[in-house]
Amino acid sequence: MTHVVETPASDETRKILKGIAAQIGYPIRAPLLKSPEDYGLKYDRVSFPSLDGVPLEAWFIPCEGSDKLVIANHPLWFNRYGLPAHLEPWKSIGGPLNAFEVNYVPDYKILHDEGYNVLAYDMRNLGQSGSANGGISSGGRLEARDVLGSIQYARTNPKVKEMTIGLFSRCQGCNATIYAMAESPDAFEGIRCMVAPQPLSVRVAIEQLLAAMGLDEHIGIVEQELMAINSFRLDEMSPVPFAEHVRIPTLLYQVKDDALTRPDDIQAMFDNIPIPEKELIWIEGTSSRWDGYLYFQRKPERMIAWFNQYMH
Repeated sequence: MTHVVETPASDETRKILKGIAAQIGYPIRAPLLKSPEDYGLKYDRVSFPSLDGVPLEAWFIPCEGSDKLVIANHPLWFNRYGLPAHLEPWKSIGGPLNAFEVNYVPDYKILHDEGYNVLAYDMRNLGQSGSANGGISSGGRLEARDVLGSIQYARTNPKVKEMTIGLFSRCQGCNATIYAMAESPDAFEGIRCMVAPQPLSVRVAIEQLLAAMGLDEHIGIVEQELMAINSFRLDEMSPVPFAEHVRIPTLLYQVKDDALTRPDDIQAMFDNIPIPEKELIWIEGTSSRWDGYLYFQRKPERMIAWFNQYMH
């Protein structure tokens, strides 16, 4: 385990580092600017409790005649709609390379048109879902309870409880899913597969950010400040060691030159998944992480084929 190391810093630098920790530890909510209705999709607004009782808000998009359900979650700062990163203050979150909107609703239309029901939910402290744990983010550790709540809802609600389930777990949502697999493996019995865009280790993301700012020697201060918010060390917010608990067919994809992470991080997660039914797709020709979040709607064929292969 990596220990916190105090590195001297000026008051101005310490203020910047404290701000980085606060942006991660106390994520701002984003509004839902689009809905399934904007794309001609009928849907129901539903809510269900997380495993620890936090109310989670969701869209259920039915596909008539289908008995297949994809449960979708989202990255940090995002919600089930996506992120209005073309507008401030959300525009600043990903930096200049990511200053454009991510709208996930087209993803749900693609899934619907391919014969899938969709349950898309906001994780705790984001979107319209309830506040929890003092409004903190934990890189997926506490958010794992939301994943388990969504599965519990899918298995108990009369509308969907007989459906075959697949997971579309994005970024922090994938982290949370992997942690949930480690904590409650029985909950994933019978779930057919997972498509997982861009999970990452919090340490690696912060290292990349600090290096770009010329402040990489101060990661110990950021760790201290983030621990003061959520009580987790950076290495406790990495899904890499937990990936050994993934037991369902999993397709990962990642922008290879993503400025906010490194290829070795997702490669290590992939390598730690202990089953042969796995695949890793590298997205080339961009260094924008947000392009990875839009990859499904731009080139959905391989991911749809994955769902089709394991959910039929």
